[in-house]
Amino acid sequence: MAVCCLCGSSSTTISKTLRVCLKCIREDPKQALTLTNPAHKTARAAFGLPDKPPRDPEGIPCSLCVNECMIPDGGIGYCGVRSNKGGRLVGVSSGQGRLSWYHDPLPTNCVADWVCPGGTGAGYPDWAYRPGPERGYNNLAVFFQACSFDCLYCQNWHYREESLSAPLRSVQSLVAGVDPRTSCICFFGGDPAPQLPFSLQAARLALDRTRGRILRICWETGGAMAPELLDEMVEMALGSGGCIKFDLKAWDENLHRILTGNTNRRTLDNLRRAAARISERPDPPLLVASTLLVPGYIDAQEVEKLAGFLAAIDPDIPYSLLGFHPDFMLSDLPPTSKAQAQACLQATRAQGLSRVRIGNRHVLV
Repeated sequence: MAVCCLCGSSSTTISKTLRVCLKCIREDPKQALTLTNPAHKTARAAFGLPDKPPRDPEGIPCSLCVNECMIPDGGIGYCGVRSNKGGRLVGVSSGQGRLSWYHDPLPTNCVADWVCPGGTGAGYPDWAYRPGPERGYNNLAVFFQACSFDCLYCQNWHYREESLSAPLRSVQSLVAGVDPRTSCICFFGGDPAPQLPFSLQAARLALDRTRGRILRICWETGGAMAPELLDEMVEMALGSGGCIKFDLKAWDENLHRILTGNTNRRTLDNLRRAAARISERPDPPLLVASTLLVPGYIDAQEVEKLAGFLAAIDPDIPYSLLGFHPDFMLSDLPPTSKAQAQACLQATRAQGLSRVRIGNRHVLV
């Protein structure tokens, strides 16, 4: 049980890493941000990553995501996969990246599996091989070993061990993994944002190679990419029957900064931008949203705000509420409770969302 440094309250849902409760984050955000910044420095220093995006006025600019790094000579970007060597940006590119991949039999444990063609047959026969789950087919799951955020509760934090050291792999070697039983590709991570030129090039090559048959292109992301790159993602997802899955981590910007080290303004703006295209292909859905229910921090009030935001755009946007498993810097928190999940579910329905579900039920207590 930890104690809040600001109000002195104690609870099993106050993280010893953050040392600040949700009430104080909302009531005294400036002080809460000051107290929690060291946690991000610690989390990143352990893997040799910069504690904040570099801002060297003489550095090389990188505009792929919200961080918009200015990388100094001899330095690396916030994501850790690009560096400035002698005035030249080196590392990942459209032709090479730090990633891994595997074939995942459908239906699979995907954020969108309850509404997507691979899990339900949505859009059959145009976008799915079967009127129901695509058993016998595979998803090519592509995991990128970098991220634009610094989520202290990251469920896949081990990728950081390879952000700086993993061998670069070619786009051709990834595309070679698209076989006749591959019906979709999902780019996730980490996050695809720092390596979007690679995933976009891979998607183009894969679609060219499989012209005349179904191959859906999907992304799962925190949504912090440059807007013009999002536009390319939307075009590919729309044209292939795929979707873009936005991970909405928090509504309150200060809470988002405390949990992820970054703003959520770009994410929310990008979701609105992509949502403008929903009507072009209602089935299967172009956008799917999700939120991880972090005990003590992402409560029904936070989810209600996110649900209201989504409902104002389109009440039919599918929204998954995901159970939290203690991990990384917030490993001292308990798993999401069934009561918390139900309270959050009711909050979404009160805002008028029509398609909401609780995912990862196996971790609920």
